[in-house]
Amino acid sequence: MGTLRNDNILTLSDGRQLGYAEYGDPEGYPVFLFHGNPGSRLSWGLIPGSPFLPGIHIVAPDRPGYGLTDFRKNALEHWPDDVAELADHLGIEKFALFAPSGGGPFALACAWKIPEKISTVGIFGSVGPNEPEATKGVIRSVRLLWKISNPLFPIIKLQMRIMASMAKKDPEKMSLKLRDMELSEWDKKIFDRPEIRNIFKVDFPEAYRQNGIGSAYDVTIPARWPIPLDEISIKVHVWHAEPDVLVGNMSKYIAGKLPNSQLYELPNTGHLWILVHMNEVLETLVPDQS
Repeated sequence: MGTLRNDNILTLSDGRQLGYAEYGDPEGYPVFLFHGNPGSRLSWGLIPGSPFLPGIHIVAPDRPGYGLTDFRKNALEHWPDDVAELADHLGIEKFALFAPSGGGPFALACAWKIPEKISTVGIFGSVGPNEPEATKGVIRSVRLLWKISNPLFPIIKLQMRIMASMAKKDPEKMSLKLRDMELSEWDKKIFDRPEIRNIFKVDFPEAYRQNGIGSAYDVTIPARWPIPLDEISIKVHVWHAEPDVLVGNMSKYIAGKLPNSQLYELPNTGHLWILVHMNEVLETLVPDQS
């Protein structure tokens, strides 16, 4: 089975709209997947091998300010309530949870606030606190964004609005520009595969549907990190690509602060590793469905 439906909308109890896609087996084991920055619910149906494993039911919500999900102030802190409401709406009592990159903090927020609903949680290349130990290895342009994002948020919003315009007009051109500016040599090898380039071509316009407000907000998270990692009791599986230039040492830093974590260190690869290894991650997180 493939895509069940990718344009679902739930009206939350406060009146906001939450968009989500479903992939795989509707009777399968539920797995919630949170996209990165930029990204949307559509990306999980575009990654080669989707829905990755037999016997799983993927629920892929748009995070606040992306795709079909309305933005709200302090989106990260309120996200676990939104996810719990979505799970209740779908009749799901417990689910596995995974998020890469900019989705990592949102997965950790759920692990902190609604652990009773999560069977297991995993993150890959996650964004983390803006601490010197964590940001080691991050390229200068990204470190600068994190530094200025809170005091100069209007400028960040304007920058993301410009990127949104580019993404809607010519997503392939924009993705190639980001490739040349931000990706390591490891990541360029993955990006240059036609099936991987197609992910960004299709996903970017949806990711920037709301003119980049979700992306702008995500950039503010490292400097104002609100999640007490030492209070997360559930076990967290953490995948860390050692040469990752977009988040540097953040995943490894997070794993070291969590009371109960399993760290998987990946040499000779980068931030896009997850796009060709989703099945391996899910095999770790999801009970054997055979």
